[in-house]
Amino acid sequence: MTFMPNIPMSSPDITDLEREAVLDVLAGGQLSLGPALSKFEHEFARYIGTKHAIGVSSGTSGLHICIIAAGCQPGDAVVTSPFSFVASANVILYERGIPLFVDVDEITGNIDPNHVVEAIESVNQDGIDSEFLPRSINDGQEKSTGRIGAFLPVHAFGQPADIEAPVEAARKAGVAVIEDACEAIGAFYKSRIVGGLGDAAVFAFYPNKQMTTGEGGIIVTNEDTWETLARSVRNQGRDVFDEWLNHSRLGYNYRIDELSAALGLVQLARIEELLQKREQVAHWYKERLQAVEGVVLPQIAATTTRLSWFVYVIRLASADVRKKVMLGLNQRSVPSRPYFSPIHLLKPYVERFGYKRGDFPVAERLGDVSLALPFSSVMTEGQVDYVCESLKETIQASS
Repeated sequence: MTFMPNIPMSSPDITDLEREAVLDVLAGGQLSLGPALSKFEHEFARYIGTKHAIGVSSGTSGLHICIIAAGCQPGDAVVTSPFSFVASANVILYERGIPLFVDVDEITGNIDPNHVVEAIESVNQDGIDSEFLPRSINDGQEKSTGRIGAFLPVHAFGQPADIEAPVEAARKAGVAVIEDACEAIGAFYKSRIVGGLGDAAVFAFYPNKQMTTGEGGIIVTNEDTWETLARSVRNQGRDVFDEWLNHSRLGYNYRIDELSAALGLVQLARIEELLQKREQVAHWYKERLQAVEGVVLPQIAATTTRLSWFVYVIRLASADVRKKVMLGLNQRSVPSRPYFSPIHLLKPYVERFGYKRGDFPVAERLGDVSLALPFSSVMTEGQVDYVCESLKETIQASS
């Protein structure tokens, strides 16, 4: 096998168009809250089909703002997934809420819709059934209002979560729905584009995402009150009619700059090209790995009209096999990453809520065996060949 070093885990897809757009902003002199951001927000709202889009500094800040807009109070529970990037749960803690985790679907790794409906319907006149709450609530270490403040599904790996029934249950219960679409721009669920299924959705544009603004994110919503609040909270709580240095509410510096917005405008104009290139890379992986014993490839759910390829995550036989494979890949200069570590087993959540292994067995199993391979829209077929040959060699050696 020909040695092919310097294969990154992920790389942004940047052309001269993006560079020229950034230089144009620098030449214009307005670097924050300017015309590039306004145009980016307009074009993004049009792409998703929502009334509003509000640019923010990251996907995390966007999710935090949505938790605030949903009216979540200290002690309110937010139904969400334990198998996600930690930010989707951290934002609940920012407002002193309680992540009400439910287990995930074995095939997709997304939140299990049946468990979500059961959790939402567990609320009765006495509040949430205690079996759904973490141990610290029953131990008296944390206090619960007994109320569900929001449902926050995560569209992990670029695949839409199956949320039709959960959204209907949330609507009946008066529970806000916040889509974490940070990994799923351009994905379609039952022929509907992800981002317009709830009260609001958040997309993220870190350099490993399908499109990038460097750092940055965006909130989309059809709710006028959510849009007004989001614009205020992202700018230190200043309302549109506030005078200079007057702030109507507690806010944050969650603004996205003009350089990032200009970059995002060009990337958004190229989004179909970027998604198709990533789909091609995923196809190359599938061709080379579908017959490899001991490797389970990503599966597309029946409810997914279009998967937006964010990462390429395979599953191996066990945590021990994954450890050996990662070591073997590293020795061949191929990076790889576990994907994800279940949130409820991370130190802050174990210490605060008393979670332990066995609480969400499907998420834990996936956390033990899932492995992300190098993936981006700029990967070449030769690089995919090298990764796949290296993977086959390491699996053979580990067995």
